[in-house]
Amino acid sequence: MRFLRTVGLPLCLLLSSTPALAHGQADAVTSAPASSRIVRLAAEDWPPFISRSLPADGLSGAMVSSIFARLGYVAQYDYFPWKRAMQFGLTSPRYAGFLAVWRTPEREKLCHFSVPVGNTQSVLAYLKEDGPPGASLGEMRGLRIGTVAGYANGEQFDAMAARGELKTEEGLNDATNLKKLLIKRYRVIVIERHVAQHLLMSRDFSKADRERIGLIDTVFKERPVHVCFQRTAEGAAQQKRFNEAARDVDTARLERDYWKRLDQSLASAPAIP
Repeated sequence: MRFLRTVGLPLCLLLSSTPALAHGQADAVTSAPASSRIVRLAAEDWPPFISRSLPADGLSGAMVSSIFARLGYVAQYDYFPWKRAMQFGLTSPRYAGFLAVWRTPEREKLCHFSVPVGNTQSVLAYLKEDGPPGASLGEMRGLRIGTVAGYANGEQFDAMAARGELKTEEGLNDATNLKKLLIKRYRVIVIERHVAQHLLMSRDFSKADRERIGLIDTVFKERPVHVCFQRTAEGAAQQKRFNEAARDVDTARLERDYWKRLDQSLASAPAIP
């Protein structure tokens, strides 16, 4: 399995400007000369998709920044724990919205969703020494499953958990859940594939830790992540202009190039013991 780590990559992402976003949220979108126009978004640090530690603030950050640049704006990301990022992104006049967000029926009532700004694949992580916990969610009944508070894990998983068919326990974040898995607090955890690989290559985990963990990638479908613009008239206008500008950005190519450069940097970097 290939792993990702934080690396310094020169990505040329900001493109030429076009007319600005809809006005209305004076704090979220700064009305100023084109060179200093800023749109603010709340986010949880969730590498490699959105992170202050990565070039262009991660894959999703790179995509969002490129699209806003088409509108003549610089995207600024402020980082918070997930629940606070949601709260500020949904309600604070300082922010246009938040990212990176999985789309669910419940969230349709809260957000005006952007076009996809990254594709994700949730997996089940387990300890190899204990063996695979099963090949389907139905085989996970009775096992303690670690999830992250506030995360949507797909319609089937969330419905089974709500009915009590799955025994879930919420952790603070993915890194915490990986550590709990390693000390056998959980039998299995739900985590996004790239996030798991990125975290396991960080200095918080050793080579021995990495070698203990296996991934099951056949349970969940691939899901895109989005920007959640506030569900207001201004948010709807911003979403519309953002989505229109996205047509001029080759996000699929940007995504391929971002992963490729991360992999290349990994191949040339010394392994963390």
